[in-house]
Amino acid sequence: MERDELECFLLLAEELHFGRTADRMRLSRARVSQLVRRLERRVGAPLFTRTSRRVALTSLGRQLRADLEPHHRAIEAALERASATARGIDTVLHVGFSNPLTGEIVLKATEALRASHPGLAVEICEVPLADPYGQLRKGEFDVQITELPVREEDLGEGPTLLAEERVLAIGSAHPLAARESVSLEDLADVPLLTIAGQVPDHWLEHHVPARTPSGRPIPRGPGVTNMQEALMLVAGGRGALLAPAHTATYYARPGVAYIPFADAEPTGYGLVWRAGHATGAVRTFARIAREVAKDVVRGDTGRNTRGLENTRIRGVPS
Repeated sequence: MERDELECFLLLAEELHFGRTADRMRLSRARVSQLVRRLERRVGAPLFTRTSRRVALTSLGRQLRADLEPHHRAIEAALERASATARGIDTVLHVGFSNPLTGEIVLKATEALRASHPGLAVEICEVPLADPYGQLRKGEFDVQITELPVREEDLGEGPTLLAEERVLAIGSAHPLAARESVSLEDLADVPLLTIAGQVPDHWLEHHVPARTPSGRPIPRGPGVTNMQEALMLVAGGRGALLAPAHTATYYARPGVAYIPFADAEPTGYGLVWRAGHATGAVRTFARIAREVAKDVVRGDTGRNTRGLENTRIRGVPS
């Protein structure tokens, strides 16, 4: 098996989309199809099923992927270690994280890097809620894991590492707190706390939408600059907060109920860096982060709040 066949097969097995695979390999779709057909001829049986709507692995394809992936990762790691030694990647990488879940990924990636790249030190720090990209732009962070999408021309965005469902954090005395789930239309009946600070419009709309899907206005509550302040106001009945589902575990507190949404799109998380600054150290961290994110997905986070028993963190094709 040639290396381009191997990489094409593993990427297509991950993406299950010829266009995205072609983009990641910087090849044409026709070339991706050619490589897949060549590998299938070499194996002697189809590895994928293709229809006009979807691409899926065959049982043989799943078996081949399971057999090849560990060896491919080992080869890539060995090449990266050799390349890092040649380039002298003995530096400090400053990494930001936006919430406890992304912090868990950063910590696990740092532990893995300590073993595979001992010359690459990692310093980590939380990204301020009220200034999601400021420290990255100033160079205080080299890369950060944060909510997607990022629509900033001066910032580069990596693939989605994982996604998780969203919940409504609301005062336990509010009528919505007795519900098993809420909808985005329910937001017209409760003020949402807003984020005060240097936040782009698209970022604010993701966290504090101005209208429901049907166009009803959503009232705005007080502005906050950090999660503890927000939850204090929620518990005091001053407003509600859209939050990722893991908040129920990491920020459980009296007076606050976390109710899952029945219709909200999940929140995705990915790597962000300054455009043109994807250094070897950043790329190395990105590769490790993709691997540890899979472990976080498989491990899931426990839920100890009513209504969140079926809430899940899930992997997304990168």
